[in-house]
Amino acid sequence: MRGYLPIVLLLVLVFVGVGCSSSSEPETLKPGDKMPLFELMDQNGELYRMEDVVGEKNLVVYFYPKDDTPGCTKEACKFRDDFEVFTDLNALVIGISGDSPESHQEFKEKYNLPFTLLSDEESKVQELFGVGGEFMGLIPGRVTFVIDQEGVVQYTFNSMSNAEQHVDEARKILEKLNQ
Repeated sequence: MRGYLPIVLLLVLVFVGVGCSSSSEPETLKPGDKMPLFELMDQNGELYRMEDVVGEKNLVVYFYPKDDTPGCTKEACKFRDDFEVFTDLNALVIGISGDSPESHQEFKEKYNLPFTLLSDEESKVQELFGVGGEFMGLIPGRVTFVIDQEGVVQYTFNSMSNAEQHVDEARKILEKLNQ
């Protein structure tokens, strides 16, 4: 039993530390908040500036954990399959994860994704939007934001397990915005 004591103490310190650090996480953007402007590298290794697209169209900005994983692939392919609907609703779809531009390019080509993927390797934009992690912060979150043409958040959907529902929820909100 004595040999387990250091391990138990270490686990207690880790859990106490995680509990203390989680209170400093930024709050997730909510309806009525202004979307922060940012720049990230896209799947082609080119700088993508949000200030260039705000005011042009509605935006669906979705954060996802990792390229080419089961849930993220389902979500991306559902956005792909419904892409024409989003285009008809005057919306741009933009996916963001911590993967490299090269990983995004492979993911985009493999699944024929017609929208932009941005690389947030340092999680700076994830922090700006207040997208926290899952499982004690070890897995990046899955959160979708619908943003109107003025750059104001209209809806936020946060669900790790219902990847495809992110697409349906975004579509419903955009349909209401276009009435």
